[in-house]
Amino acid sequence: MRFKKSLPFSIAALATAACVAATVVALQASAPAVAVTHHSALPPGYQLVTMPNANVPNFQRRTLYCPGSKRVLGGGAEARGNAAILVGSFPTDDGRGWIGIGRQTGSNDVGISVFAICAD
Repeated sequence: MRFKKSLPFSIAALATAACVAATVVALQASAPAVAVTHHSALPPGYQLVTMPNANVPNFQRRTLYCPGSKRVLGGGAEARGNAAILVGSFPTDDGRGWIGIGRQTGSNDVGISVFAICAD
């Protein structure tokens, strides 16, 4: 896929935004979590929101929602731990957030981080 040079932003610029942080509250299905939102290189109205790593039982979903009325444009998740496997990474049915699911062989829990690019 090729991008025109006239686009006001790029995927690289969105990824670069991960270096600048401000804190917002994210909602999670099972318990509240603190998320970090990044602004710097993103176009106006866009936010990169992250849910920091936390250990959860294998196959438990970690759900990160965009703040306010923003909708998710993309996202991802990371499974951390020895023999950790990311089982799923996908948007919520309502398009307001991102879900991460993982498991860790030989353990009852796994570390999961979730990331979402949100916009108005």
